[in-house]
Amino acid sequence: PVRGPWARWKARGRADTTEADMKGRFEAYEVALQVAEALTPIIAAIAQHDPDLAKQVRKAQASVVLNLAEGACRTGRDRNHHYRVASGSAAEARGGVRLALVWQYITREMAAAAEPHLDRQAAVLYRLVNPKR
Repeated sequence: PVRGPWARWKARGRADTTEADMKGRFEAYEVALQVAEALTPIIAAIAQHDPDLAKQVRKAQASVVLNLAEGACRTGRDRNHHYRVASGSAAEARGGVRLALVWQYITREMAAAAEPHLDRQAAVLYRLVNPKR
């Protein structure tokens, strides 16, 4: 019998889900939450200059978190669709941060502090969208 946090997933008919898959998905979700936390002061700084851009960056990162959560409960192509959407939203959030830097809404230091988190998020999402076969 399967034990641990993956037992519920197996019991719900997700026999195609391996323990390694679930670890990767939970890791992606946790990383996305860390990025959301890292972006909080950046979004606040952007909002002082461009509330629309701040809202778009916030919604893009929220989309990453929410699509990862929903995708973890899906199977097959539906699951992959949510991960691809999350990946696109992550690219949008990163683009918003870079645009804010170019337009001098945030400092280089602020952008540099978020960059490692954004890089990790991109890497984890890449692995979800392009699993090893």
